[in-house]
Amino acid sequence: MAKKYDFLYKLLLIGDSGVGKTCLIIRFAEDNFNSTYISTIGIDFKVKTIEVEGKKVKLQVWDTAGQERFKTITTAYYRGAMGIILVYDITDEKSFENIQNWMKSITENASAGVSRMLLGNKCDIEAKRKVSRETGEKLAKDHGIRFFETSAKSSINVEESFLSLASDILQKSSKKPVSYKESYQIELFVLPLNKLSISFNVISSVFLIYRLCLLFRT
Repeated sequence: MAKKYDFLYKLLLIGDSGVGKTCLIIRFAEDNFNSTYISTIGIDFKVKTIEVEGKKVKLQVWDTAGQERFKTITTAYYRGAMGIILVYDITDEKSFENIQNWMKSITENASAGVSRMLLGNKCDIEAKRKVSRETGEKLAKDHGIRFFETSAKSSINVEESFLSLASDILQKSSKKPVSYKESYQIELFVLPLNKLSISFNVISSVFLIYRLCLLFRT
């Protein structure tokens, strides 16, 4: 069977709860928006194949929970990510201030040389802006990374930002193409906290084992 893509890149979105990480991923992967998404519990991912510089690139985009209580689970997924997108809400100054903590988390948990990008989300809500574009640009410049202001709701710069990061990774990568027999997509059930009866660590472990089984299928 002919391979359906040339490269597989694992991307990770991190940032405080409520900044719009899930909405950005849904907008990118499915071109859809729903303002009633429940906060992500643990980890989840979507898959989309794009074309970058004439190459077919499958992006495995991981969505992480922003709450502190899930930190042990989510940081386990930093390792192996080829690109990490840090997201803050331009209407929430605290979410921007916490980007420095998320940067520290990357340093402590991610692979050396991982590509990074900073996104200021919800730029469609200009009337409630608390973080200026210039402030976001300065932070990105200080860390030597790309910066976009985005809106999952209005589909502003969402596709462009993911394509830009994939292009950066492609240029840095010297690995041979990896092929798999089939594509796949896993979606974890997202449940309200008061209905969750299974240990988060058990869910994470089972999910990780299942994912590894899929990756090593022949």
